[in-house]
Amino acid sequence: MRRKPVEQLVAEGGQGEGGALKRSLTMWQLTMISIGATLGTGIFVVLGEATPLAGPAVAISFVIAGLTALFSALSYAELAGSIPVSGSSYSYSYATMGEVIAWICGWCLVLEYGVSVAAVAVGWGEYLNELLDGTIGVTIPEAVSAPLGEGGFINLPALVVILLAMVFLMGGAKESARVNTIMVVIKIATLVLFCAIGFMGIKAGNYAPLAPLGVTGISAAAATLFFSYIGFDAASTAGEEAKNPKKDLPRAIMLSLLIVTVLYCLVALVAVGAMPWQDFEGTEAALAQIMKDVTGHSFWGVVLAAGAVVAIASVVFAVLYGQTRILFAMSRDGLVPKVFARVNERTGTPKANVVIVSLFCGVLAAFIPLGELANATSIGTLFAFALVNVAVVILRYKRPEMPRTFRVALFPVTPILGFAFCAYMMFSLPGKTWVYFGGWMVAGLVIYFFYGLRRSSLATAEK
Repeated sequence: MRRKPVEQLVAEGGQGEGGALKRSLTMWQLTMISIGATLGTGIFVVLGEATPLAGPAVAISFVIAGLTALFSALSYAELAGSIPVSGSSYSYSYATMGEVIAWICGWCLVLEYGVSVAAVAVGWGEYLNELLDGTIGVTIPEAVSAPLGEGGFINLPALVVILLAMVFLMGGAKESARVNTIMVVIKIATLVLFCAIGFMGIKAGNYAPLAPLGVTGISAAAATLFFSYIGFDAASTAGEEAKNPKKDLPRAIMLSLLIVTVLYCLVALVAVGAMPWQDFEGTEAALAQIMKDVTGHSFWGVVLAAGAVVAIASVVFAVLYGQTRILFAMSRDGLVPKVFARVNERTGTPKANVVIVSLFCGVLAAFIPLGELANATSIGTLFAFALVNVAVVILRYKRPEMPRTFRVALFPVTPILGFAFCAYMMFSLPGKTWVYFGGWMVAGLVIYFFYGLRRSSLATAEK
């Protein structure tokens, strides 16, 4: 239960093995990182899984998932402004609840970031096939474009997009942020284009019945769609590379969530209005199909598919960045091997960290189906978000004098609601997901008690 003082966390910010991270990111770039990590698979792929559950009320499911994210985002914004380090909720837990809780949170973040990279990459191949089919009339054979259990042996496109992201990330934070910003602008423009064209195909009858499976269906869809909001906290993982973290991190977190939620709801409303909700079943490239049906031409579907390829690639890129920075912080604290905190002097990036994480995520993406990954990622994220809401309450009462550039409104009601929403969403997920989560937690605790407990920097300082 040993805690790491906030002052020590901040003082160690950016320091790695053999070098330090470079402070080069502006508020705009931090916002683009969060949007890049969030806006993608949730609307391009997971929409096809959620709509059969909620029916036309899928937009309400997006709002519920967004509210859950909002309450936690407010807590994230306060803590990011007070403890501007790369560890995100892991570091916040270390300062407030102790090492073992911090480890559990960090282990959940590995599930959130590392595994969601794989889940997102799996969906990338679907739109790549749409693009190839619409441009040159060929598709990648199922044997090498689908994971085991879904008709193939390996998802090669998913592996390729992760390796491409790895190459860009090794170039440096500033350079990576520029690439990410370009991709984010392209995907926002693609979704705006979809709304403009899809609006012309809306049929009022497609909105009835609004909720064919009732409140249960809306809740189940919201739990699945929460996966779509994973990543809004990505800016908090860049705390040690931001130029002005105390002010810019809270702003980036809130602005990115606002932009993403508005886009999600608009796209969902247009999509279910333009295509009967029953037709979404089994369709992982639904938006491209809608563009084709509305216009009667394959060209617009190809444009949408091209935008989706860029959009999903940017999610892989930004989320992979976040995972490497969280492991960087955990490594500096001695809870994972020191290789993850080794910094390249020339680029100011943890190159070995990037390579190891990319290969791990690449293997997951190549062999594990999307659905199981998405649900497992959601429950890990919800657990970490719940801890952030607890952390903000603890820090307010234990360190009321601490300077805060952002303060949660209606305290302590807001973080309590954030915790309650996260718990509600977790219990809306299927039992099989809880079994996977339980197994993940047991594995994490075994690693901590056999490795991190005695090797952490606080443990060695006590000797």
